[in-house]
Amino acid sequence: MLVALPTFLVGSITLGLWLIGYLPTALPGGLVAGVFFASGVGVILGAAWAARLGQSAVAGVLATFGTFWLSFGVLVFGLVNGLFGVSTTDAAAAGSQVQSVQATFLLSWLIVLVVMTLATTRLPLAYTVLFVLVDIALGLVLAGVLAASSALLVWGGIAVFGFCLVGAYLFYGAMSEELGGSSAPLGSPLTQ
Repeated sequence: MLVALPTFLVGSITLGLWLIGYLPTALPGGLVAGVFFASGVGVILGAAWAARLGQSAVAGVLATFGTFWLSFGVLVFGLVNGLFGVSTTDAAAAGSQVQSVQATFLLSWLIVLVVMTLATTRLPLAYTVLFVLVDIALGLVLAGVLAASSALLVWGGIAVFGFCLVGAYLFYGAMSEELGGSSAPLGSPLTQ
């Protein structure tokens, strides 16, 4: 977790800043380095570490998030560089094609992450809150893409910052405990 959480936060903060308009929406290619390398690779390394320690559930969760970040990096890179056959001659068709690609990506990941959220309610409450906020963020961004609504994208960005706060709390608590301090209270699981 000590490798995965901070690298997860790097991509999440970058995504949140982009969704709220801090980074230019017309230039999403700047996200690729932060998302793909820091988050995707870092979280996958955390998954490999957890698997090596025999922590299958942790490895599965981290591999899922790492794969999300890697696939998001590929999506952004592909759209920015015209790798998906998006029309270059018809702006209306291009907009519709990009919307379809983004919506399919978001819907697929939303379904997977909602299932993961439900499957992990035996974890301490802080993790469930993190997963629920991720689900809310994905849902808002999906709605924003489908409705072409910048307001919904901003709300999605706010939800991203919500799960960043929970992720930072989890990282701080884990680091404190690793260095001999007390662990942060994580709450009782929803399911026993």
